Amino acid sequence: MTSAEPRVTVVVLTHDRCDEVLRTVGGLSALPDRVRLCVVDNGSRDGSADALRAAFPGVHVIEAGGNLGAAGRNLGVRRARTPYVAFCDDDTCWQPHSLDLATDILDRHPDIAVLCAQVQVGDDGRPDPACERIARSPLPSRGMPGKALLGFLAGAAVMRTCAFLETGGYHPAFFIGAEEALMALDFA
Repeated sequence: MTSAEPRVTVVVLTHDRCDEVLRTVGGLSALPDRVRLCVVDNGSRDGSADALRAAFPGVHVIEAGGNLGAAGRNLGVRRARTPYVAFCDDDTCWQPHSLDLATDILDRHPDIAVLCAQVQVGDDGRPDPACERIARSPLPSRGMPGKALLGFLAGAAVMRTCAFLETGGYHPAFFIGAEEALMALDFA
């Protein structure tokens, strides 16, 4: 790949949140980072897929045909043609340069499968409570670019596409909530 080619595909998961996903994809499209965008529409009945195609013709939209929960992300990852994949919910967005930074870190650390982002919430950008717990990880982190973790946030992670596929992706039985638990154990 040339340096101008995207190294990461951002997979956005949505269900019946047309306004939110349009705003999120607009923010992702404006990033200076080199990314490909893929939205998985989990069976929306509010016209999200058509609205996305009209507003963002360069974004790959996959209609899941029903609400698969977190396992809908698997459809997006299977279509990724980049070495890395990042996840985003329909009401969140990555900060400028964060995805390029994450892929640079993964390039330098081939033994790391996944990076978890620091999620900031509210107008004041306070750290998400889950991220505060993660930051207190007691695992040895020597030689790593950050804290070693035995978990990550499914909607705020960047990982190697091949590692995701090797685990089989998100298990449909988890639907939404703790869907990353089995994958985190597989990575460990």
